[in-house]
Order: sequence, then C-alpha cells, then structure tokens
Amino acid sequence: MNIIVCIKQIPDTNDVKWTKDNNIIRDNLISILNPYDKKAILTALEIKKAVKNSKITLLSMGPNNAVQSLRYGLTLGADEAILLSDKKFSGADTNATSKTLKAAIQNFIKDFDLIITGQFALDGDTSQTPYSLANRLNLEILGYVVEIVSVNEGEITVKQIKDNGSYLTKCSVPCLVSVSDFKKETKKPSVFDYMTGQDKKITILNADDIKIDSKETGIVGSPTYVKKAYRPKNNRNCKFVESVFELRGEIFNG
Repeated sequence: MNIIVCIKQIPDTNDVKWTKDNNIIRDNLISILNPYDKKAILTALEIKKAVKNSKITLLSMGPNNAVQSLRYGLTLGADEAILLSDKKFSGADTNATSKTLKAAIQNFIKDFDLIITGQFALDGDTSQTPYSLANRLNLEILGYVVEIVSVNEGEITVKQIKDNGSYLTKCSVPCLVSVSDFKKETKKPSVFDYMTGQDKKITILNADDIKIDSKETGIVGSPTYVKKAYRPKNNRNCKFVESVFELRGEIFNG
C-alpha cells in the first residue's frame, strides 16, 4: 500500500510576528512539526505494520528549512519525503495550498492508495486543506478519525468522533483520512532511527517541477487573506468569595 502523508512545519505560536499583509513572518522563528501531522505519520506507520510492502511518502509545502520536519518524519519511520519549495508558493491560503498539493500528487507521485493528513494545523486551525485536497482529487474523505480499526488493499475501517457521537466507517481506497486526537503514546525515535533517517531521500520540487501555473499558487492564487491578526486581551475581573452564600447574597441584592 502506497501512503502519502501531508505534513506542515509551523512556527512556534508563542513568538509570532506578522507582515504588513498579515502573513506570518517565518524567518528566524523556531519551527516545529504540526502535532496533528505527527499523529498522521504515526497512523501511517500503524498501517505499514499491518499491511506488508507498504510505503510512506511524506509531502510538505514550505521554505527550505521545512526539511527539518520531513527529516524527523523519516526518523519516525517514513520511507521518503518531498518538499514543495518555491517563492511562488509563499503566502498561500488553504485554496492555493490544496491546488499545489494536488499538482504535486498528480504530476509527481501519481500512484497512491491512501492520503493521511492531520485534522488541524495550529498556525491556522481552519481544517479546510484536507477537505479541499480531497475534493480536488475526487476522493472520499474520512475526517475526525481517532482510530484505524482495520485496513487492507481495498478497504479501510476507521473510528470517527463527531459532535453527536462516534462512528465506525468503512471506505474503499483510494481515499483521504484526516486524523484528530489520538490517546496513544507517541513514538520516541532511537539513536539508530536518527542515523537511518539521515540516509533517506528528500526531493525538493518547485512550481515548474509539479507543472502548476504560478497564478494559482501563493498570494497571487489565494482568494482569501487575513484582514487582521492580534492577540486577544483578557479583561475579565475575578472576585473571590468566602462561600456560596456570600455570592448568593450579592446576586439577590444586586
């Protein structure tokens, strides 16, 4: 089974600065692998363990330093990685991002059985890219997945958590699975894992390589933009009372 895992390197949200166009300034920021995407990698590894001859390809779009997160994913156990890196891709919204990922998959990877993504990215938190990508590739999508129940060459069964309960859902492959909160412990790479991960291949591609029109990428290809970005201020005042009877008296007397 050929599995593509889409991952994203994000800035540490404790120290975010913005451009005049309200895009995140990623230069000189401490960057981390999006936590939900790490869960996506671990999910792919579970499937690889269950299905013989499976292969995991990591796919990411970002600046050149995003190889750090891809290298970590290779350390965890993925087989190879692809980075889409081009100044034409910068400032992309979820629409332009999904178009770029689609172009890479259709023109460079092509042969796949399953795409796995994280449900959210902590630097945007929209959960739009997985659904937009699935739509562009004409795939069924299983969202808010918290457990892989079973998988074989033709079908996958997952557990989904939604507002009104949990569901067991079967879907034929190829399809896209978007993973949410797993309760399992995460894998800690060993020294041998780090040594092995250094030898695995990372391919860097630009807009020409994936055959996408630059008018569909980056800021130019993004119909949406961030109008305003700010840190919310907490103006609530707390008053401590000795007992609920004191509080009740204030309510009735007020």
